[in-house]
Amino acid sequence: MNNKTVSVHIVTYNSADDIIDCLEAVMAQDYPIEKIVVVDNASSDGCAERVSTFHSTIPKTSLILQLIQNQKNTGFAPAHNQAIAATETDYILVLNPDLTLAPDYLSRLIKRMEENPLIGSATGKLLLKADHGLVDSTGLRMNRTRRAFDRGAGEPADQWTQSGPVFGVSGAAAMYSRRMINDISIDSDFFDADFFAYKEDVDVAWRAQLFGWHGYYEAEAIGYHERGWKTSGRNTKPMFIRRISYINRYKMIYKNEPARTMLKTILISLPYELAAHGYMLLREPQLIVAWKSFFTQLPALKKKRKYIQATLKERNKHKN
Repeated sequence: MNNKTVSVHIVTYNSADDIIDCLEAVMAQDYPIEKIVVVDNASSDGCAERVSTFHSTIPKTSLILQLIQNQKNTGFAPAHNQAIAATETDYILVLNPDLTLAPDYLSRLIKRMEENPLIGSATGKLLLKADHGLVDSTGLRMNRTRRAFDRGAGEPADQWTQSGPVFGVSGAAAMYSRRMINDISIDSDFFDADFFAYKEDVDVAWRAQLFGWHGYYEAEAIGYHERGWKTSGRNTKPMFIRRISYINRYKMIYKNEPARTMLKTILISLPYELAAHGYMLLREPQLIVAWKSFFTQLPALKKKRKYIQATLKERNKHKN
């Protein structure tokens, strides 16, 4: 198994308080890592400097730590695409800087993925740093209204001991195979760069499933996540972040929902949509501005939808 190469990709934005703990846990992995790529999105808290200082303390080994410093905050999705382009490893771990891993996290996931070549993404059991007895995520699930959730979030960890298939994996600590990345990328982009941040991992999971790839949850691989969004509450987030999170769901549905199920999904979603938008117009009317980005990006969304649906049709044809 050790002949399969792996790189770890971390995107930072004002992550100075977390990044060293994260990197130390990566360095302590029992599986050899070929390269760590940190893409810093113009942090103003000295995060990039901490990475540079940490780099200088690493013993001279075959491991490479590359720091890419962006001049502006490009967002999670474009920055991770940068990191993917900077590596050629068989496996890639996409990792949040506020997450620390148990030493066997990588080895357990790679072992599982090597056993089944159709598994293109995998995650371990992510627990809350503040309470190791509670789950942060055991993968992603998506309901019939195309709303996505972290499986098991907030539930006791001992209820999630069973490994098995999942719809997709959270981008907080996601292992992806290069084979799947190459297969489902559109115009060389694995994550949709137009998403900036939020739901890009769900979008990837949906596209991967449409193209025939499997996601997997490995219960024995453990990580610990700070999870700022969930713990600090929605209202503490800037409005532009809430707009991005809101509109990305509709971009994702537009691109990925097959024509044959579109009407059914709209009808199933209607009660939720009416209730959610009624609440939004009363409590968060500023969210409606997000639709501007949807229509601005519509030509690009149409192009992506055309590619995804044509590929899906072609693969279904070969299946039958």
